[in-house]
Amino acid sequence: MNETLIFKIAAVGILVSVLSQVLKHSGREEQAFLTSLAGLLLVLFWILPYVQELFETMQRLFLL
Repeated sequence: MNETLIFKIAAVGILVSVLSQVLKHSGREEQAFLTSLAGLLLVLFWILPYVQELFETMQRLFLL
C-alpha cells in the first residue's frame, strides 16, 4: 500500500465531512447522507484490491 492512497482517503474524508456539515446546516440532511455514502463507497472501491490481495495471501499461507 502506498502513501498516496492514504492521502487520497484522508482528502476524501475531509471533503465529505465539510460537505456534509454544510448540507446539514442548510437543511438538506438527505443530500448530506448521500454525500457520506458516496464517499464511503469511493474509498471502499479504492481499497477493495488490497483486501482481495490480503485474502489471497492468507489463503496461500494457510494452504501450504
